Amino acid sequence: MTLTVRVITPDKTVWDDSAQEAILPSTTGQLGILTGHAPLLSALDTGVMRLRQDKKWVSIALFGGFAEVEDDTVTILVNGAEREDEIDLEKARAAYEKAQNRFNQSQSSDKKAEKIKAEQGLKKSRALFQAAGGMVKI
Repeated sequence: MTLTVRVITPDKTVWDDSAQEAILPSTTGQLGILTGHAPLLSALDTGVMRLRQDKKWVSIALFGGFAEVEDDTVTILVNGAEREDEIDLEKARAAYEKAQNRFNQSQSSDKKAEKIKAEQGLKKSRALFQAAGGMVKI
């Protein structure tokens, strides 16, 4: 049996296909979904979703949203998403390093908004870099 997985952003459908397994970046940690999963509604954090199709894994960077699981269908509504095959690894690496530097510099600032913006930028660039196949030290 397989899951039907749909990843939908405000302007396009990023994924609409089957998978044997989905691993989602929920706000409380990674969430694994297999066929027969109980109905579920979960908030998603910015991170990488992984889908298993046969013996191959596909990565998609998700930028916050919600996931609904019902009757072996996983519907993901997110603010934005990018598939691994659409991400340039070197550009993602450069953006991640730049975001890391910006985040580190923001920690000495008294401006809360600046810290939040830097943290969000770091999460997004980390997700893109990881989805493209980059390794990130935590």
